[in-house]
Formats: sequence, structure tokens, C-alpha cells
Amino acid sequence: MTRTVLTIAGSDSGGGAGIQADLKTVSALGCYGASAITAVTAQNTRGVSAVHMVPPDLIRAQIDAVLDDIAVHAIKIGMVGSAPAIAAVATSLRDCRIPVVLDPVMVAKSGDVLMERDAIGALVRDLLPLAHVLTPNLPEAAALLGEHPAETEAVAIVQGMALRALGPGDVLMKGGHAAGAHCTDILVGPEGTTRFSSPRIRTRNTHGTGCSLSSAIAAGLAQGLAVADAVGRAHDWLHGAIRAADDLAVGGGHGPVHHFHALWPPRTEAAA
Repeated sequence: MTRTVLTIAGSDSGGGAGIQADLKTVSALGCYGASAITAVTAQNTRGVSAVHMVPPDLIRAQIDAVLDDIAVHAIKIGMVGSAPAIAAVATSLRDCRIPVVLDPVMVAKSGDVLMERDAIGALVRDLLPLAHVLTPNLPEAAALLGEHPAETEAVAIVQGMALRALGPGDVLMKGGHAAGAHCTDILVGPEGTTRFSSPRIRTRNTHGTGCSLSSAIAAGLAQGLAVADAVGRAHDWLHGAIRAADDLAVGGGHGPVHHFHALWPPRTEAAA
């Protein structure tokens, strides 16, 4: 049976993040991707120039249409920028028993704000209890808790435990914003913590890393992997996508990661 991931997120016209990154990711990892668009953004690798929120009733209609016809095995939620949009998503998913990966997108790589300030409370109240896996970076985790971003692994773990207490089954504290030669993601779950660490890669082409990681986790869950195994595979896959990102040479700002690094020939071979 084809394993399907439904992504509920915003559209990135530059193709590096949001719905476009999600669909590329699940396709690269062997799943079929369906989508419900929550917002349309005008953006490229340099920044976001416009955002249009999709009406909540249309968000619900998209989700309901997919679930009514297609067997969905995992759901990824990304950018849901307003409280009414969050309520619409929560209403559609409240009774579904499909694993949900929630990536609490608040700010684009360029620094542009993608979530209305009053939506954070709605996200905590309505969506965190639906999440099987929550994947915040350190600033996002702090914003959800009303605290300062963690500066040590010990504090990150404490914040991950605090977020688990709000409803998610597991919390992956992403370490991309931390200092150090390695990027370490910490999975905080019911049985303790697990670390996933890779050498930090010096590149500015990291647009869409959060979207892509959460979608890769959703693909693993759709394929029947346990949470820790899905996270481990996603972490390794994303490390490869970042390592190959400079081969794409897309745009003049923060370019995308290479979602198809394991499938496309190396750039030198393609050029030949």
C-alpha cells in the first residue's frame, strides 16, 4: 500500500520551505504527499514580501477532502499563522487517530514573522494535545513556554519536558540554534531522552530545514517506524540534504537544502 503523508502548511513561492519542501521531502523518502494550504507567501531566498492567510473554512475543506478520500498514514502541521486557522485545523483533526507531527513555525529563515502573536496561545491550547511529535527549535520552544531560549542541553531537556506536559507524546528539541561544532537534536519522550548529533556544516543554504525535518519524521511514522527510529532517519537524511545544499546554487540568499541528494547524480556528473 502507498503510504501517504498529509501536510498542512503555508506555500513558499521560492520552493525551499513550507508545502513545497514537505512534498519534496516525503517524495524523496518514498511516500505520497497530499496537502492543505494554510497561507500563500510571496518569498524567495532573501525574504518574505507578502503573506495571504487562507480562510479557515477553506483550510478545513482541504483537510476534510483529503481525509474523506485518501488513506493518510501521518500528518505534518507546519505554518498555521492565526488563531482561527489553528481552530480550523484542530476541529478537522480532533477525532482522527493518525500520527501528527507538529512543527510550530513562527519565523522564516530570513527573520520574517509568520505567526500572529495572539496565535501562540491557541497553538498551545488546541494543537499541542493533538501532536504525537512536536519539533520546536530552541527559540520556538521558549516562545511556547514564555521563557528564554535554552543555552544548555540541560535547560533544553527541562523545556522539552515542560512542553510534553502540555500534551505532545514526544518533543524533539532541535539544536540548530545552539552553539558548538555539532548540531544535536534531543528527543524528550516518555522513556527519557535520546540525542541525535551530526557535525555542523558551514553553509548559508539552510532554508526549510525545520519543515523538511518534521516532514521526514512524518514519512517515517507513515511507514511504520517507531518515533525514535523515524527521528534518527530524518536527522541523518537532513544532514545529507544540508551537506549537498551548496550543489543546488538556488537564489542569492538563504538557499534550500537538497531534498533529492540521495536520488540526483552529483552536480559534476550532471554537468558532464
